[in-house]
Amino acid sequence: MRIMGMDVGTKTVGIAISDALGWTAQGIETIKIDEANGQFGMERVKELVSQHQVTEFVVGYPKNMNNTIGPRAEASERYAELLQETFHHPVTLWDERLTTSAAEKMLISADVSRKKRKQVIDKMAAVMILQGYLDSKSNMR
Repeated sequence: MRIMGMDVGTKTVGIAISDALGWTAQGIETIKIDEANGQFGMERVKELVSQHQVTEFVVGYPKNMNNTIGPRAEASERYAELLQETFHHPVTLWDERLTTSAAEKMLISADVSRKKRKQVIDKMAAVMILQGYLDSKSNMR
């Protein structure tokens, strides 16, 4: 039983997976998608769900700083609905405000080149989304 964390963008989805105990998140990959043309990478998600025995999803929910829902949050809601319809597993929308910028700062402080940052930023944001969710669950135990 593992949880998949996802950072959904217009062209990519960063993917992270929890360990079997649900304590830590590890970045897996970035899936290329084309939101404008309705291509959401579900075939690859299916492969990862099967490979990692995923039973739950956490999708980043990019609310505006004033807590309102904008176009990107609405896109995350639609993606979460697609996951629910496809897999019938629990899907949680997780407030991800500032995770991408936090991931960027972390990569810059680690002296990762701009080109390399672009390749891993979504996966790193997915790790931060999932780890925040896992940490909140462990605080409830």
